[in-house]
Amino acid sequence: MTRPTTAPAPTTTPPAASVPHTATEDAVAMFTGVLLISVGVAFFTSAGLLTGGTAGLAFLLHYATGIGFGKIFFVLNLPFYWLALRKLGREFTLKTFAAVLLLSVLTELQAQLLQFSQLQPLYAAIAGGLITGTGFLVLFRHRCSLGGVGIAALYLQDRYGWRAGKVQMAVDCCIVLLALWSVEPVRVLWSIAGAVALNLVLAMNHRPGRYMAV
Repeated sequence: MTRPTTAPAPTTTPPAASVPHTATEDAVAMFTGVLLISVGVAFFTSAGLLTGGTAGLAFLLHYATGIGFGKIFFVLNLPFYWLALRKLGREFTLKTFAAVLLLSVLTELQAQLLQFSQLQPLYAAIAGGLITGTGFLVLFRHRCSLGGVGIAALYLQDRYGWRAGKVQMAVDCCIVLLALWSVEPVRVLWSIAGAVALNLVLAMNHRPGRYMAV
């Protein structure tokens, strides 16, 4: 009798070792991400739209007071750096501070660098959301962010067990409700479409196990 052959055990390929980003790569990525986000902000502001988080609050105050978005956004983020330093480390905090400062400067210069003669609001919402989401994705993959409500949500999750995603969603809902006092309801709807486009980019591409930033 012939002995039954045993199927060879499947071979597993060991995971490739992560290669840390260099300082130059981090700097280029931060500039790229912030530049993309500033273009998305230009789409939103030109169409009179808004978004969630600290940027959404900055938009509301910008529309209500006429003060530049960049100035308001920078000031609103100041209280969150202490939380970032305590919870996420010095490197993350310094990168975030640099990214917020750069975005504030770029958005202040945006009127001189980028102008739209005609921009349909729904197109501005979708295109601006996709561009902004791509910019955030670049920042996240290099351990950087634009601070604000996201840092507070992480702190509340660690301190009180509140789900960060639910905290972020609650804040965004409040911002949308506040927007009804100063923004036309149809523009609020277009803004929601922009937020969906932004989060769609992150949901599809910024997932655990899909990319490991070092």
